[in-house]
Amino acid sequence: MEQNGISREKLPPAPVGLFYAWWRGDALPDNLGSADLTIQLDPPAPDIQQLTGLSDAALAERREHGNRAVIGHIGGEAVASGWSCAGRVEIGELGLDFQLPPGNRYVWDFVTLPEWRGRGIYPALIRAFLDAETEVERFWVGHDLDNSASGRGIIKAGFRAVGEVYAVEGAGPIFVADGIAAGRAVEAAELLGIPLLREAG
Repeated sequence: MEQNGISREKLPPAPVGLFYAWWRGDALPDNLGSADLTIQLDPPAPDIQQLTGLSDAALAERREHGNRAVIGHIGGEAVASGWSCAGRVEIGELGLDFQLPPGNRYVWDFVTLPEWRGRGIYPALIRAFLDAETEVERFWVGHDLDNSASGRGIIKAGFRAVGEVYAVEGAGPIFVADGIAAGRAVEAAELLGIPLLREAG
């Protein structure tokens, strides 16, 4: 099948990234994260900067673009962080730059210190945004192809795969729908502002 001048045969062997969604009303898993994990939304600038290394200017820019932060603590130590964006989203590794409409959020740039990985902290931080931003109907998240650990955490948080992003020479990014979530793939491609290939094969 061919759409927008692109067929499955013209796609590269592998995508550059995967894209997921959680919509209000979707099921959510229980018991995420460690029992001793505490989560802080909208932490003070020094706290988020100590963990992420962001400069004053970079932090200010994120906030200007509608970002808010979350930090996870264990035993009083900041061990992980992440962001929820309500404005402009730039995903350099996927070649995407788009503006979120009202009622949508993109969660991104989650980092867990190496010694604390494998404890379910990442999905717990994602869940904190889902629980706190109750006015938001649709949450989105993506990761590059090589980051399979991120994909596992995203699924564990309750998100569903909606499709893959391919970088097609001469055509730019193309979104290929996951057959199970074809309806959401239409919304995802529109959000991202890139062509959609509805069927793979």
